[in-house]
Amino acid sequence: MKKILQAEEIAQLAIAVAGLYMQPLNFSWRVWILLFLSPDISMLGYLINTKAGAFSYNLFHHKLTATLIMIAGYAMHNNIALFTGILLFAHSCFDRVLGYGLKYSDDFKHTHLGMIGNKKGNE
Repeated sequence: MKKILQAEEIAQLAIAVAGLYMQPLNFSWRVWILLFLSPDISMLGYLINTKAGAFSYNLFHHKLTATLIMIAGYAMHNNIALFTGILLFAHSCFDRVLGYGLKYSDDFKHTHLGMIGNKKGNE
């Protein structure tokens, strides 16, 4: 991944984590970490096949999904929906910093950022 895009994702992640911190929901750090990693449960779709896996993974890792949930939570004054949207957004940024992008349906390692584990495709 190009360094400028990675820097952009780091900045978005920092803003999202600050937004999570400002939410009026109180969790222990253990619960917060579990919640932060919870969108990865969407990888269970790969137990069906790569098409179902890519769909479920992308649904929970797409920033538009996160943004729509945030907007809905804000508009409805629903702190849980707002928190969920911010959490999904932060998790998506975190994954992209690590080089994990949205998945193509042919292979788990084939992402919009290149092939996972392929240094040539991720530079």
